Amino acid sequence: MKKLLLTTIAGAALLAGAAQADEKVTACLITKTDTNPFFVKMKEGATAKAEELGMELKSFAGKIDGDHETQVAAIETCIADGAKGILLTASDTSSIVPAVQQARDAGLVVIALDTPLSPIDAADATFATDNFLAGELIGQWAAASLGDEAANAKIAMLDLGVSQPTVGVLRDQGFLQGFGIDLGDPNKWGDETDPRIVGNDVTAGNEEGGRKAMENLLAKDPMINVVYTINEPAAAGAYEALKSIGRENDVLIVSVDGGCPGVQNVKDGVIGATSQQYPLMMASLGVEAIKKWADEGVKPEPTPGKAFFDTGVALVTDKPAEGVESIDTTEGTNLCWG
Repeated sequence: MKKLLLTTIAGAALLAGAAQADEKVTACLITKTDTNPFFVKMKEGATAKAEELGMELKSFAGKIDGDHETQVAAIETCIADGAKGILLTASDTSSIVPAVQQARDAGLVVIALDTPLSPIDAADATFATDNFLAGELIGQWAAASLGDEAANAKIAMLDLGVSQPTVGVLRDQGFLQGFGIDLGDPNKWGDETDPRIVGNDVTAGNEEGGRKAMENLLAKDPMINVVYTINEPAAAGAYEALKSIGRENDVLIVSVDGGCPGVQNVKDGVIGATSQQYPLMMASLGVEAIKKWADEGVKPEPTPGKAFFDTGVALVTDKPAEGVESIDTTEGTNLCWG
């Protein structure tokens, strides 16, 4: 009887061990939307890497850019489901912090992708483009392209949202610094006093938002000749608004993203230059980091000298400007996404 009992216990232990060994590490990806090509490519990268590593990936997204509540609910779901980590592109980079802390307190590693939290150390790590540099490159290019006329520019600033998520602030402020405009508080946009800035409006990062924001700023000053846009869908909308009044050929539009439609728009002359970022790399590295956390309890380290892991950026244009490093649309097409 004793021997039978010991055999039964041993068998149960072996079965439990086998079940534990077969249990997949679960990671969550929470993006701002599931329609923007940037986030579509991010999901592709995360999915492919999870399959390669034998992990389970659960994906969530807001209904629109700025849908904070859906992202909070997704974090709560990931905690309840026993996920080991979360990859997050936050719509509201400060309001999401309590939910992120709840996940970290539950033992999950939380990695911000593309959009740093506010403060940045509210996440365990951030894998992102240097968004300030991305903005700075298009600002430098625009100023160099205009030459002496940069002193007389009339600039429209097409930003992301009124909550001013960090990604939007960094790109906006980088552009202004690159163009040679003094910043106010570098942690927010809209407080600059340079008379060349016609105004700021928000786009929600989509084409319709870009069109409406451009129309609003053209009503303020119809002679705008430089347009900064938070991303390429917003740039496409701005172009349509300019085209409707016959000004599509005499206004310089710059942007950030580097998706294939955006690079094509650079090639076609819709956008003068764009800063290309690499979402697939962000996501795949993030999944690898969650696996390492689950297996070894080790969190990722930032790029030396920076508060985040830098996944790279390159300026794409077919009209290179002296002193500004860039690649052309042929190379940009080889590297693009979406």
